[in-house]
Amino acid sequence: MKLVSWNVNGLRACVTKGFMDYFKQADADIFCVQETKLQEGQIELDLGSEYQQYWNYAIKKGYSGTAVFTRIAPLSVWYGIEENSEPEGRTITLEFEDFYLVNVYTPNAKRDLSRLDYRLEWEERFRNYLQKLDNLKPVVVTGDLNVAHAEIDLKNPKSNMGNSGFTLEERGKMTDLLAAGFIDTFRHLYPDRTDVYSWWSYMAKVRERNIGWRIDYFLMSSQLEEKLVDAAIDCHVMGSDHCPISLTLRDIPIVN
Repeated sequence: MKLVSWNVNGLRACVTKGFMDYFKQADADIFCVQETKLQEGQIELDLGSEYQQYWNYAIKKGYSGTAVFTRIAPLSVWYGIEENSEPEGRTITLEFEDFYLVNVYTPNAKRDLSRLDYRLEWEERFRNYLQKLDNLKPVVVTGDLNVAHAEIDLKNPKSNMGNSGFTLEERGKMTDLLAAGFIDTFRHLYPDRTDVYSWWSYMAKVRERNIGWRIDYFLMSSQLEEKLVDAAIDCHVMGSDHCPISLTLRDIPIVN
């Protein structure tokens, strides 16, 4: 089974920059996107009859939003965490026979850290939600988690200490999540691999010089560890300030 995730930073814009070419080439069983930045009816994606589409739109126009495109029919779909709604369109949970899939766009603390307290409180609720799911069946979590967990996960850790996405508080919440029974699949397979990032600033020549951050993840329940085949980051794929990431699992039946 192949899963793909991509923060497209505006799906309508990304479609004009090669989204469909990558989508077809990726040939994923499940394809997750974050930061769709659109409302219902503002885009019509022809993904073929084999894919079911699930969208969570933010109430605020041109903001946030998530979607999942899946070849595998889910048993149930849930939008949000505690309630089956999410005003900022940040989460979608699909239940399958053997696991839950959670697609998430984690709130940004903002450059001035004005939303850090909200972010940390949200992280607590999100971790509790994932643990409740994990008690029922294994969980795969993917999306833009808006944090570089360790110094190896960004180009310039020293100069970014305390900045949004690399505060001790945000990194600590990721540590807590992993300690609760989840695996960072890429770092699990490649613990020492450097200079592999999933986001770059739009500032001039930053991406060209690979001055990036790894803030997009596939996490999964530790009980799925034996099914992990590969976790990849497609750094060469353009179209957004983020690049796509993928996860390959074995021995999970694909039932439509």
